[in-house]
Amino acid sequence: MTDAPKTAAPEKKNRQWIRQAVDFGALAAFMISYFVTKDMILATWVLVAASAIALGVGFAIERRFAPLPLITGLFALVFGLLTVFTHDDLYVKLKLTVQNGLLAVILLGSIPLKKYPFKALLGSAIKVNDAAWRKLTLRYGLYFLTVAILNEIFRSPTAVTAIWHALGRDTPNPNDVWASFRGVLWISASVFGLSQVPLIMKNMIKDEEPGPISPDTGL
Repeated sequence: MTDAPKTAAPEKKNRQWIRQAVDFGALAAFMISYFVTKDMILATWVLVAASAIALGVGFAIERRFAPLPLITGLFALVFGLLTVFTHDDLYVKLKLTVQNGLLAVILLGSIPLKKYPFKALLGSAIKVNDAAWRKLTLRYGLYFLTVAILNEIFRSPTAVTAIWHALGRDTPNPNDVWASFRGVLWISASVFGLSQVPLIMKNMIKDEEPGPISPDTGL
């Protein structure tokens, strides 16, 4: 009986890391496909397939669809399919703005109501008190809002051209700039998630080690 908790914890941690690897692997596949082929539509086909695989693997590992990966996975599938069917890469780029903007509105709008929907999204992954959920809701809400604004800047050829001209550089390929921004965002999301660990550890209700929590599943 006493051995069950000891074996359960490593298994849970392994599932978390496997899930992270699968989710971020989808983004890696998308970026590799784009930079190898320079074809945003083809890369989006890869993203759609990888997103479906990520959702399937996540369900197989956890026997359920975790809320945040499910939301981002569905956004990736919907906007990815719009891109490949219309042959317009606007949709795959717009996905980040719509997804993060919507999450920002929901999270930041919930704070004055003292409701924390973020708890429903991540409550199965971490166990903290309500004061910590309030801080996490505010921080993640601001993070999502920042990503939505930055994505609007980097997906706009006009804005990209203006920035590069201001820096005294030649006009770059807008798709290259956006894909590079997506890669930087991948790294910044991981750093942001790790930066929340001290707050989580300080306010944990149960004595357990939190897994890597990222605001961006990679999709």
